[in-house]
Amino acid sequence: MGKLRIISETGEPFSDRLEAGRMLAGELRGISGEKPVVLGIPRGGVIVANEIATELVAEFDIVLSHKLGAPANPELAIGAVCEDGSVFVDRRIASYVGADEQYIDKQRQLQLDALTHRAQMYRQIRPKLSLANRLVIVTDDGVATGATMQAALWAIKQEKPQRIIAALPVGPLEIMTKLSAAADETICLRVPPFFEALSRFYLSFEQVDDRQLLDILRQQTRTKAKT
Repeated sequence: MGKLRIISETGEPFSDRLEAGRMLAGELRGISGEKPVVLGIPRGGVIVANEIATELVAEFDIVLSHKLGAPANPELAIGAVCEDGSVFVDRRIASYVGADEQYIDKQRQLQLDALTHRAQMYRQIRPKLSLANRLVIVTDDGVATGATMQAALWAIKQEKPQRIIAALPVGPLEIMTKLSAAADETICLRVPPFFEALSRFYLSFEQVDDRQLLDILRQQTRTKAKT
């Protein structure tokens, strides 16, 4: 299990995703010299990641992966489909929930079809960065079940980075503890005593659409071209 660092146990809400990103950047400032790459999970996590990358003057990208949900419990991740079409399956969990090879193959194709469409749209603007031997920071705007973040961590590991840091604004203690097993270090700004809907922890929690996400990708691409 990796290191788990909880900054606060308060349930105080963030103003918005921008504030959450800046606060996470403050906790990560000590590693800026290691030239990390910051990955955001679409869609809300991309706003958080953009703030972190800007503050740390770090490279920015998105992580495209879809979880493979368990039979009769799609929120439980048994594996992940990666952007390149490869699949990671936690065989222990899959066996426990009765996910056989036929089920896994069917879910892989369903998730890969959806993932391919998104990748085509995003990668026209922002070509994928290699994560091999890199320090990777992956973030979202928070976690509830943790399934999406778990899938992202599994997918990132397939690329053999040097180190993975999961950095999150808010999440339940049980889920943060579970996620810390899949990352070298996990940082969470706020672990409230009672976790409700994720939106409860933001004063402004507007839906993020693809237009906003594509604007951020274009902005980051222009910034990289100038450096």
